[in-house]
Amino acid sequence: MKAVYIERFGGPEVLTYGDVPDPVPADDEVLIEVAAASVNAADWKQRLGSYADLVFPRILGRDVSGTVAAVGAAVTTFRPGDEVFAVSMQGLEGGYAEKIALKSSIVGRKPAGVSYVEAAAMALTGLTAVSALEETLQLQPDDTILIQGGAGGVAGFAIQFAKHLGARVITTASAANHAYVRSLGADEVVDYNAVAFTQVVKDCDAALDAVGGEVAERTLLVLRPGGRAAFIGGPAPTPKHPDIRALKPLVTRSTERMNHVADLIEAAAVRPPEIKLYSLAQAADAHRVSEARHFRGKLVFKVR
Repeated sequence: MKAVYIERFGGPEVLTYGDVPDPVPADDEVLIEVAAASVNAADWKQRLGSYADLVFPRILGRDVSGTVAAVGAAVTTFRPGDEVFAVSMQGLEGGYAEKIALKSSIVGRKPAGVSYVEAAAMALTGLTAVSALEETLQLQPDDTILIQGGAGGVAGFAIQFAKHLGARVITTASAANHAYVRSLGADEVVDYNAVAFTQVVKDCDAALDAVGGEVAERTLLVLRPGGRAAFIGGPAPTPKHPDIRALKPLVTRSTERMNHVADLIEAAAVRPPEIKLYSLAQAADAHRVSEARHFRGKLVFKVR
């Protein structure tokens, strides 16, 4: 099969598009013919060497959509022909390929009414947003939440999911993306190029940071006493106030969680993001765009 893999750490130039052996599913796995795979920040961070204990060659890519081609001997929940989407376990990537073998216990049904490309775009973003807002932050109706970097994939899903839960949403975005994030449901948008968000946002019940660095540190400053923030753009900073909680979502993989994301999509609680398509052979170009972090929505490989 064709795949994109790395044999050493480095820039986009270390991404190789070529032939690799087809995966063989274990007894508890399903073999998926990949139709689409999305690009995530974790991919280029892994390519740069941010995650230890990698065995080369390593196929990158954490989330996919496609069709079940074969099932292991112990699998009873799926059969060949089923349309699915999934997020691989960290350290067991392999989405940038024409086929991937994954444990059946982490694979979900592809949401009806959306394409394979759209499903791939909402797999890891949806799982992460739901984990952060519902499980980690336990967002409540009428809470006010600040979502950093609203035009991004996870943040864009999170804006819609937060509105579905009944929260008031404030987000940060460049001026060019204000109409886009408002179309997702944002109640208030702060242009981070024009004003420091800490000057105009305060007393939030919750926050979600997908940016990291000093933005993560300053995100804690807009919370009310008793507020909580979830951090997916990097480590959770240490709060200076004892009544503030800084949390790191677990983003647990499971069939039940993937089906929950599918339910939200099918109920039109969330809609697909803006998508830019690439072929697997264009992986280096996609990584350059992703690493620059100034794109809107999601970057997706159309595999077949």
